[in-house]
Amino acid sequence: MLRPYRELAAVPHLPRLLLWSLLGRVHLPGTPLAVSFLIAGWTGSYGPAGVVGGALTLGMGVSGPLRGRAADRSPAGRLLLATAAGYGTGITALGLLPVLLPGAAWPLAAAVAFLTGLSTPPVTQLGRAAFPRLATGPAHQAVFTVEASMQEVLYIVGPALAATAVAVAGAPTATWLSGALAVLGALGFRHAVRRACLDEPATGPRRHGGRTLLADRSLVLALSAALCLVAALASIDMVIVAWARDQGTPAMAGVLAALWGIGSTVGGLVVGGLAGQARFARRMLLLTLGVAAVVPVLPPLTQPSSVWLIGGVLVVGGVAIAPAIAAGNTRIAALAPDGRTAEAFGWMSTFTTAGATSALPMTGWLLDHVGPAAAAGAATAAALLGTLVAALVREPRAEQVDGAIN
Repeated sequence: MLRPYRELAAVPHLPRLLLWSLLGRVHLPGTPLAVSFLIAGWTGSYGPAGVVGGALTLGMGVSGPLRGRAADRSPAGRLLLATAAGYGTGITALGLLPVLLPGAAWPLAAAVAFLTGLSTPPVTQLGRAAFPRLATGPAHQAVFTVEASMQEVLYIVGPALAATAVAVAGAPTATWLSGALAVLGALGFRHAVRRACLDEPATGPRRHGGRTLLADRSLVLALSAALCLVAALASIDMVIVAWARDQGTPAMAGVLAALWGIGSTVGGLVVGGLAGQARFARRMLLLTLGVAAVVPVLPPLTQPSSVWLIGGVLVVGGVAIAPAIAAGNTRIAALAPDGRTAEAFGWMSTFTTAGATSALPMTGWLLDHVGPAAAAGAATAAALLGTLVAALVREPRAEQVDGAIN
């Protein structure tokens, strides 16, 4: 079972590239938290904080395909320098606005946040496009699985780091710390890319134009499955927070989210070492079952509900998360045309952002008017829809993946 990981570790430059691709995005889950505290403290309201945070996320989603296309057509080092400079400048300005202006000026922060989101360094797209250029065979599947598993760890570490910085040094400092981590991560990833001789695009500079990737039916279906997957996961995250607040123990939300992430990490690392083809639809179905298992342990179906029972279900159900994400990423990489892998993952960023954005308002309405079990039921429906869509994605030809889907 450890063979794929040994092969991964033996690929020159790949462990360093994987490490820096993860460090280069540790800021992503923590920045919205820091910005929320920043704007809420400035204006005295969570409404403007939500708008500014949404503007930051919208900028990231809108620019995903554009940054991915740029990564496919120009040297990675140049793009990372430019985006890191823009992102660092934007975050610095965002942290200064509450210091320099009254709270009524918060719409200016929304504009700055949107522009900052547009400048997010494309570490995720570049990393996922670079992995297939270095890893073949079992190492190919293992690298996507390890990446998906470690990403779950980032979504535990990032918010915890941001919350600690807010408590110790204040929201502006926490915001600037997030920006510093983004810039340092992008520069470290740039160094790893250049050492691996992957600075130039896979097929050299590409001419402008060409058919849009959204004309590929199977790729659109794979991206749509990712949208449904993220919609389900984002909804369960919100359900966890709402349940903990309703119980009068808001800190328990962090514990439950950590348990979910631990289950996902363990599941990803175990599955990544197994032989056999990664069936996207099968893994999505397992994820759906894991989400569905949360429904009956929540109020009003279980009253009073037990934190031990909910935590146990989240650990077990979370085992399917990272394997499903890894299978989706592997499939998208295989379906992307030569030289346009980063663009494909840029579109993935847009689709997943749309998934979370579209799911959360409905989740909030269900939490307010029906209860946590109904909101989790809606998340199950989203995951089931993703499973059905994933079943329609065509199997990539063997030569497309170099025998790498195990």
